[in-house]
Amino acid sequence: MFSYLFRLSLVTQIVIAIILGMLVTWLFPQAAPYLSLLGDLFIKALKSVAPILVFVLVMASIANFKLGQTAHIKPILMMYMVGMLLAAFSAVFASLMFPSTLFLDVPSQLEVQAPGGLGEILKNLLLSFIANPVVALSEANFIGILAWSVILGLAFRHASETSRVVLTDVSNAISKVIAIVIRFAPLG
Repeated sequence: MFSYLFRLSLVTQIVIAIILGMLVTWLFPQAAPYLSLLGDLFIKALKSVAPILVFVLVMASIANFKLGQTAHIKPILMMYMVGMLLAAFSAVFASLMFPSTLFLDVPSQLEVQAPGGLGEILKNLLLSFIANPVVALSEANFIGILAWSVILGLAFRHASETSRVVLTDVSNAISKVIAIVIRFAPLG
């Protein structure tokens, strides 16, 4: 039976898991906290692997890029722009069709402060770029991770072919780890 389930597409497995989860929590409501633990574990696993995945994949891609090689970046940028525009239009349309009010439950002891201005935002952005790479990875500072992966990727372009092969192997290994984590999506 389990081999049949693993042959189904990931989306089908997730739909089956959602239906089973609803059925179990309807029949056994006391089991809900235990089932939510599976979701928490899955999300934590994704969040823990994502920073190292971004770091290694960007670094390996830049290191292995050869001059004269076509990057095919135009279709990617066009798809990104169209997706962003459609998302923005959808959000505006939904907010106009279904207006809502958001109330934040903020404790009175906690003062929420807006950024001081554009200068403070740019200062924080620049400080994120030059963060310690180990700290950036441990705190999931993706701006710092991207900055260091680009810098190291450019440096590895001048490294030996063996070093670039090692980067490719590491990026393939991290991709396999992500694939394993994603296979647990139906449980999450």
